[in-house]
Amino acid sequence: MTIESLFKEQAREPSIYTVSELNQAVSDLLGLEFGLVWLRGEVSSFTRASSGHFYMSLKDDRAVVRAVMFRGRQAFSAFTPAIGDEVEVQARIGLYEPRGEFQINIQALRRAGRGSLNEQFELLKAKLKAEGLFDLSNKREVVALPRAIGVITSLGAAALHDVLTTLARRAPHVPVIVYPALVQGQTAPLALRQALAKANERREVETLLLVRGGGSIEDLWAFNDESLARDIAASLIPVIAGVGHESDTTIADFVADLRAPTPTAAAELCCAARADLVGLLESRTDILADRMARKLERLAQRVDRLSIKLVSPSQRIAARGHQLALVLQRLKHAGPDIERAAQKAQKAREQLAIAWQQRLVMWSRQLERLTDKLSGLSPTAPLARGYAIVKGVDGRIISNARSLSPKDTVRIDFASGRASATVDEVLPDD
Repeated sequence: MTIESLFKEQAREPSIYTVSELNQAVSDLLGLEFGLVWLRGEVSSFTRASSGHFYMSLKDDRAVVRAVMFRGRQAFSAFTPAIGDEVEVQARIGLYEPRGEFQINIQALRRAGRGSLNEQFELLKAKLKAEGLFDLSNKREVVALPRAIGVITSLGAAALHDVLTTLARRAPHVPVIVYPALVQGQTAPLALRQALAKANERREVETLLLVRGGGSIEDLWAFNDESLARDIAASLIPVIAGVGHESDTTIADFVADLRAPTPTAAAELCCAARADLVGLLESRTDILADRMARKLERLAQRVDRLSIKLVSPSQRIAARGHQLALVLQRLKHAGPDIERAAQKAQKAREQLAIAWQQRLVMWSRQLERLTDKLSGLSPTAPLARGYAIVKGVDGRIISNARSLSPKDTVRIDFASGRASATVDEVLPDD
């Protein structure tokens, strides 16, 4: 029952309600009115129950409020609070109904002072994400078998020891080059950028590990630097980020080509383990040997089958000799009768000579007849009989006297010689 319904009931007629009904209505009203709120205070008491739930009190200089954080919500806290810690909590406002005690139900918990840093973190994260620096399409592929690995971290950091120990165990054959840099403090971002630039300039490694151990958000803040994030995104060498513990997240994690939850995990992700490679090699060797053995067995069986078909050279020569004798015998019977063919050829030559002689005589006679006929048709033949050919000055034959005029010059061809004459008079046909 809610407070509103309680007042409506009282407006109609006075009623008596139980304490539990009243506490439930007040709890519902508080939750509905406030929803989720952020609170800041000092932990004045703290208890972890056997169930795993946190029970604590938060205070400031004027008041105290009881709080509970159930075990299922503790994944949203990066640490376990202690008495005296300044914390910020996101909570629902409510009432512990069995006792009627006002309390808050914590949904998320962080150390105090992180609010502004978290806001900066989220703003930069949103900005770089909008620019595409987090896109998977921009990530470089990490080499599975690098020739050398680079580590960017502090020389005195425990993370460096963890990385070197892991690499010595997993890949002792891979050289490791350390690029020292501060990993905490105001000058740390510039030092990290310089180490990254040096690695890219030298190009002596194929994978870079950017690592640091865990800490507060302030401790890890150097890895949230915008310039460092852009340098990581522009690096020519793939970068694996292993900053903090599993629950820690930095901007460097988002722009790196691969994120590892811890420095040790980064060392495990940067290259294949030597033992795994040896095992893979042995496995592939066994597979290859097995395949070769089976192939050799198949070839041996093939040789056996082919050897059955083999015969000795003497047997092969004898068989071919017999075949050759048969072929020669068939060739002898199938060959032409040369003598008979020669006789036929001689007879054909004689017949051809006779026929050719007869044809020549016939052609000679025909030629004589045509010559005579051609001579009779020759225009010069009449000239021998006293006729003449009259031509104009242009050489055309004049067959009609009307085509001439007095004083025209003509040429007259005789059977022997020619003459030139002038026309005195053109006479009619009659």
